[in-house]
Formats: sequence, structure tokens, C-alpha cells
Amino acid sequence: MEERKNHVAHCLVLPYPAQGHINPMLQFSKRLVQRGVKVTLVTVVSNWKKMSSKNFTSIEVESISDGYDDGGPAAAESLEAYLDTFWKVGSKTFGALLQKLAESSHPPDCVIYDAFFPWGLDVAKKFGLLGATFFTQTCATNIIYFHVYKKWLEVPLTQTEYILPGLPKLAAEDLPSFLNKYELCPGAYNLVMNQFTNIDKADWILANTFYELEKEVVDWLVKIWPLKTVGPCLPSMYLDKRLQDDKDYGVHMFNPNSEACIKWLDDKPKGSVVYVSFGSIGELSVEQTVELAWGLRDGGSYFIWVIRDSEKGKLPKEFVETSGKGLIVSWCIQLEVLTHEALGCFLSHCGWNSSLEALSLGVPVIALPLWTDQITNAKLIKDVWKIGIKAVADEKEIVRRETIAHCIKEMLETEKGNEIKENCIKWKSLARNYVDEGGNSDKNTAEFVAELTHRCAALN
Repeated sequence: MEERKNHVAHCLVLPYPAQGHINPMLQFSKRLVQRGVKVTLVTVVSNWKKMSSKNFTSIEVESISDGYDDGGPAAAESLEAYLDTFWKVGSKTFGALLQKLAESSHPPDCVIYDAFFPWGLDVAKKFGLLGATFFTQTCATNIIYFHVYKKWLEVPLTQTEYILPGLPKLAAEDLPSFLNKYELCPGAYNLVMNQFTNIDKADWILANTFYELEKEVVDWLVKIWPLKTVGPCLPSMYLDKRLQDDKDYGVHMFNPNSEACIKWLDDKPKGSVVYVSFGSIGELSVEQTVELAWGLRDGGSYFIWVIRDSEKGKLPKEFVETSGKGLIVSWCIQLEVLTHEALGCFLSHCGWNSSLEALSLGVPVIALPLWTDQITNAKLIKDVWKIGIKAVADEKEIVRRETIAHCIKEMLETEKGNEIKENCIKWKSLARNYVDEGGNSDKNTAEFVAELTHRCAALN
């Protein structure tokens, strides 16, 4: 009996192979390790080859195949083809990994799988393991998609306004893009809907958010799901500082040019720089890239623009030659830039990781969402959390240079910008308190570990 009592739980963590999914799941894993849980990260072969840095000594790593070992998603003919192959090949190779680990000295007890991979739960259950879904998007997004999945909200959308539990009144255009234009990307639409196919079989549902941020939505969801909010899942040194040396997510898909960024920022006045980034997969059209370029110039402020090498050909040649107040880089460590005192605001696509980083670090946002949940996040940023403004697109769905320049000036030079900055400070304090000792997210993580340990002891 004593042996069972002292059993160290072992979790396999299975993220979707994109930077924005790996980062929060890896951060949550570090919190588990701090509490004595053994964690093994399961990544795909193609992903592991691509990672430019892998710095997480306390976590073991195993890899499985997605069917595209040499190229990953880029090698597939479409997102639908990639996901279909991954589902078939991934579930087989993940099953083989579980079989191998079942015969090891410390077999796994639980699979924490990205909500994009419901098959991860099916495979876990076949091996008699516990399963925890991990959502890397807001609970607001989850509640919207869940209503569509249940057919409580019909697509294609027919109304101009929608009222959903815990959310403000949403215009049709505030809902995730798949609901307005789901026929344009059926693979992505199916991906977000499939998250709920077996969710009732999950032992826990974990979400990278915190209670204060979405309390009415969370209150509604906890009545139907075993939900625990465990965010913000950021490196500890930017929040509660309880995990020593946890200054970085630990994984980069691109080589960051952070030294050059920080050196450049060091020379700039406090609060004077606009940081521009659209994440690891966001792509702007040529027309939008051109408008953004001239909007940044006309805004008159210093700026850092992260634009991946594959996207640089869209920049106007004259802009590159004359952008004296700007620094253009292929990639940087975003957290270091967001916490630099020279930073004035973040012009963002409003992906959830970027939004949560801005909110947790007290950085005002100019929202320029592109698709998916970014559109709903932008609505919440502007109207609910009040930490930013939205750069509104025209009838061609392009945000024009005049709008971008106006937003920059409004944020950096007006009273409204100052009010937003004050609100950002409030959220920064709350985010830290939630993950710090005794905070709601910290308690939820502790509860998860206690329940996991108790159930493992009963099983072993």
C-alpha cells in the first residue's frame, strides 16, 4: 500500500505541432514537474527536426509520426489531407509508443492531449489511461464552437447578432471566421468541431485562461465539463517567478534575432515603439502588407516588424529602403520585446498566445485579426477587457494605411491610449496573482495533480 501511495504520476503531453499549441502545453508541463509529476512531451518527427532550440531539461521527449516525417503540414496537399493522414498514422504510432512505454520502468498514467487531437483520448482509453483535454484557445471560443457542434447555433449564420452564455452581444462578424466562411476552409472547420466528439469521456478539461478573464463563461462550462482554468501558461519569470530560470518557452520553430532587437530597443525612448507580429503562421496578402508598411511609416513612431523570410517578398522595395524608424526582423523572442520599457504597444493578429502575453504583461494592443478565433479575441480585447483598439478593415477586408497610422497615434499620443494603458496594468496584476501561490489557476493545477495522484494510486 505504501508503494502505491508514493506513486509518481507520469503524464504524456501531446500538442498539435504548431508553436502556439506547443508553448502553453509545455509551460503547463513545467508546472506539473514542479509539483513532482513526471512529464514526457510527445512531438512529431517533422516538428522535432524543425525546432531551432530545445531547452527543457526536466521533461523527456518522445516522437511519433504524422505521416509526413520530412516536411510536416507543408508537405501535405491540403490541411484536410494532413489531418486525415495524421489521424490515421498518428493514432497508430502513438499507440505503438504507449505499448513501448507500458513495458518501461515508469509507464504513463495519463495523456494530456491537445483538444485538436480527440483521437489522443481514444488511444489513451484503449490502454486504460486517464485523459485530459487541453484547450489552447479561450473559453469564449470554446463556448461558441460547442454551440455550433451541438447545433444550438446554426451555420451558415443567418442572424446579425448572437447572445451566448457569459458573452457580450456578438455581431455575426465578431464570431470566428469559420462560422462566417466555413466553406473556404472545411479542414479547419472540421478540426475545431471535432474537438468535442468525445469530450464527455475526458477525465479533465484544462484551459489556458484564468477565471477573472472569462468568469461568466467558465461558470457556465463548469456545469457541463470537468473544467479547470490553469493559465496564463507563460514562463514563470514573467509572472510569479516561482520556477527558477523559467525565462523562455524552450522551443523555437524559427531562429530568433533577439540580441539585435533588444540592442535596438535599448536606444529608444520609453513607450515609443510599436511591435508588429502576426505569429508563426499568420500570412498577410500583398495588398495588406503594403498598406501596413505605409501605415507604420505614416504613424511616425519607431517600430519593430516581425516578418518571416517567406513573407518578405510582399514588402514594397521603397519601404525597405526608407524605413529609417523601423527594424524588420525574421523572428524574435516576443516576451523579451513585450517587457522592454521602450515598447508602446503591440500591433497583433490576436492569436490567443499573443493576446494572453500582452494581457499578462500589461501591453496595449492594436488588433488586426486575420481569421479563426482571432476575430473574437479582438472583440474581447477592445470591448470586454478594454486593453486595446481595433484597426477596422474596409469593404475589401483590408485595413488601410490611414487607419493604421490613426490607431498608432491614438494609442501612443491620446488620453484614450492612457486609459487603455491603465487598464492593462490591472490585468497584468491579476494574471500574476492567478498563477502565484494560492491563486485560482495555481489551486486548479494543484487540484489536478492531487486528483491525478489519487486516481493513479487507486489504479496501480
